[in-house]
Amino acid sequence: MINTANTALLVIDFQERLMPHIHMHEALERRAAAMVDGCKLLDIPIITMQQYTKGLGETVAPIKKALDGIFNPMDKVTFSGCKNEAIAEGIKNLGRSNLIVTGVEAHICVQLTVLDLLEAGYNVYVAADCIGSRHPVDYKYAEMRMSNAGAVFSTLEAILFELMVTAEHPKRKEISKLVLGL
Repeated sequence: MINTANTALLVIDFQERLMPHIHMHEALERRAAAMVDGCKLLDIPIITMQQYTKGLGETVAPIKKALDGIFNPMDKVTFSGCKNEAIAEGIKNLGRSNLIVTGVEAHICVQLTVLDLLEAGYNVYVAADCIGSRHPVDYKYAEMRMSNAGAVFSTLEAILFELMVTAEHPKRKEISKLVLGL
């Protein structure tokens, strides 16, 4: 199970020139920003990746705003974040065995990163409502492949409430407000 002591969040490639083409991108951006906000409230470490920033642009404004104060994206040209030495080392240095994954595109950079993380021995929790692709069919088969490989699929709300453990958590009201606003 995930908890605040053993979990980190990966934010993959929510970039300006890519997001307008992602299926239901505005809702996806809101949910991903809420995941970042929730993880920040719970003191979960966050690693942000950007694919070829020069070509695809910066992280989109809603997510960048949520990352305010900790926005330090790691640029990559590899599709899997794990194939980038700095990112792989950054993840390892967090010392967390459980990784929550958000990002685009589900069937490319998200899927390849997830498969490599699983191979490296991490427990991977994919926030199903915080990943996306241009085409629903790509999302569908990426979800199947990652799940079959051992990734656990859940949702933004389920993950944040699992991390809080109890209704008596000091951040419960703030987390509830985040998810009710979606």
